[in-house]
Amino acid sequence: MTLSPYLQEVAKRRTFAIISHPDAGKTTITEKVLLFGQAIQTAGTVKGRGSSQHAKSDWMEMEKQRGISITTSVMQFPYHDCLVNLLDTPGHEDFSEDTYRTLTAVDCCLMVIDAAKGVEDRTRKLMEVTRLRDTPILTFMNKLDRDIRDPMELLDEVENELKIGCAPITWPIGCGKLFKGVYHLYKDETYLYQTGKGHTIQEVRIVKGLNNPDLDAAVGEDLAQQLRDELELVQGRRMSSTKICSWPGKSPRSSSEPR
Repeated sequence: MTLSPYLQEVAKRRTFAIISHPDAGKTTITEKVLLFGQAIQTAGTVKGRGSSQHAKSDWMEMEKQRGISITTSVMQFPYHDCLVNLLDTPGHEDFSEDTYRTLTAVDCCLMVIDAAKGVEDRTRKLMEVTRLRDTPILTFMNKLDRDIRDPMELLDEVENELKIGCAPITWPIGCGKLFKGVYHLYKDETYLYQTGKGHTIQEVRIVKGLNNPDLDAAVGEDLAQQLRDELELVQGRRMSSTKICSWPGKSPRSSSEPR
């Protein structure tokens, strides 16, 4: 049966919300999604720090002054054959009702976690709300270019605290001043980190293959070997690519994608 033009347009829509504990970097991630979705040319920042412009989702004057999200902002951009509705939700408890209402209308959620702090109070509460509606979750470990907790420890904490299974998609190489990038478990590629290059789209240096000598040269032999050792421990947690690509299906409870 052929769908009417109206239903065809509805079928193209994909709606997801970005949720987190306050100050985990949710609005900054929203800017990057808009940037790489080519909805904007330059990513803004919270309170305009490090950039000449504010974050697009912080449109209220009070949000710009305080550097927090007060209401849910909706932004839209095309992605392949879909039209994506991106919802940046308030993280602070004072504005939680707005977030809860928003979560009734989404296909899935991107849950941002500060990798230096791990699971926090608001993270737990928001997880409870998404669980009530069986909403698929993609977990995003943020701020890897700062001193963070051990990645294996974070993975276990997400599983134990939030009661969900984790299947890593990418894995960090170093952290803080030694952060070199992330390795993609499914594409067998390493994406090398460039400091201070986040406001515009930059050409990313990619190293193909985990055992490629170029990887050792790019990140150092010690970090390259540490990456290989850690990946041996997480390989069993991998999820099939079919499940990962099934968004907005209900199969994946959680994946884990570090920044």
